[in-house]
Amino acid sequence: MTPDDTLCYLNGEYLSLSKAHIPVLDRGFIFGDGIYEVVPAYRKRPFRLEQHLDRLQRSLAEARIDNPYPREQWHAIIGWLTQSATVEDLVVYMQVTRGVAKRDFTFPANVAPTVFAMASPLNRPSPAQRERGLRTISVPDLRWLRCDIKSVSLLGAVLARQQAADRGVDEVVQHRDGRLTEGSASNVWVVKSGRVLAPPRDNLILEGIRYGFIQELCERASIPFDARIISMSEVRGADELMLSAATREVLPIVELDGRPIGDGRPGPVYRHLRRGYDEAIDAL
Repeated sequence: MTPDDTLCYLNGEYLSLSKAHIPVLDRGFIFGDGIYEVVPAYRKRPFRLEQHLDRLQRSLAEARIDNPYPREQWHAIIGWLTQSATVEDLVVYMQVTRGVAKRDFTFPANVAPTVFAMASPLNRPSPAQRERGLRTISVPDLRWLRCDIKSVSLLGAVLARQQAADRGVDEVVQHRDGRLTEGSASNVWVVKSGRVLAPPRDNLILEGIRYGFIQELCERASIPFDARIISMSEVRGADELMLSAATREVLPIVELDGRPIGDGRPGPVYRHLRRGYDEAIDAL
């Protein structure tokens, strides 16, 4: 799929991505004033769609942007995009901005939001990636204090991910005041003595949809799960580290700052959760 043949949705119209245009005064373009959501789909079936739509609603409410559509209409848009695609595994990107208005920091009155969505091929982690695991570095978390809002203003994530690229590793593990927060666009999990530890659901992380799912997988398997503040010394002393995200699913972190995590290989808790993840996808 190329931009010429990828179909998208823009303000009530389905068209090819190459023909989709927005005015330059759109507040998403000028201010990063908008919300987005990313939904993976396997065999053209969205995975945990209702949870993604719940999070979209929550982020829109926090940004004080009205949700432009009822849930049924989002279902219809996502269904049309996935069924019209030429590949089976997809990632659906949805974005709602505050709309087009004169450049002013205050909210404009009586302006319709800009609504955009597209479906692109989902590049799932390969078997080799799953077995090799990820190499990471730790970096200070320099983002704003509302990381729980899935904002299109992503400069902090861009700069963080570029630090990983500059160092030739796969991802960053961010920390703030000595406590673990998250990756550049992923949740990070710590395993110690058979327990899965997660940073608390607060304003310092985006609660990924996989956050709740991994908690469910732990509960099904009777794996102890704790959501609490995690120090970076605990991260470095972990038996296992894992990363989760919509497009990366769940992957093991085998190295942090040039040092192995545990024995430097994917661990048993990761493998158990990976199996549960794959079974849920197969059951769609």
